[in-house]
Amino acid sequence: MNHLKYLIVGTFFGFVLTKAEVISWFRIQEMFRFQDFHMYGVIGMAVVVGIISVQIIKRLNVKDINGEPITIAPKDPKQMYRYSIGGTIFGLGWALTGACPGPYFALIGTGLSIMLVPFIGALLGTFLYGVIKDSLPH
Repeated sequence: MNHLKYLIVGTFFGFVLTKAEVISWFRIQEMFRFQDFHMYGVIGMAVVVGIISVQIIKRLNVKDINGEPITIAPKDPKQMYRYSIGGTIFGLGWALTGACPGPYFALIGTGLSIMLVPFIGALLGTFLYGVIKDSLPH
C-alpha cells in the first residue's frame, strides 16, 4: 500500500507520454531522420526542466521524502569517456528498437507486445551488468 502513490504517478506519467506521442515509434524515427522537431523539443524542455530543478535542489538544500539532504556528487572530468560510450550504446539501442527504455511499460500497455523483446533484453542486460559490475573499470 505504501508504494501505491508511485504506481499512480507512474501510470499518469505513462498516460502523458502516450498522449504526447513521445513513445511513438514514428516520432522517434522522425527524430533520428531529422524530419521533425517534436522529439527534440520534448527532450530540450526536459533538459531545461532538469537544469532548473537541480539548481533549485542545490540552492534550497531540498530534502528527500525521508528528510535526508539530496546530494549530487561531482563528476570526474577524466571519466567523461564513460558517459560518451554509455550514451552511444544507449542511443544505438534507442535507434534500433525505436523506443527509449523508460516507456517500455507504456508501449506494452498500449498493446505493442513486440516491445516485450527489448524489455526482456533490458532486464537481461541489467542482470548481466549486476553480475559483472565488480570486474568493470569504475
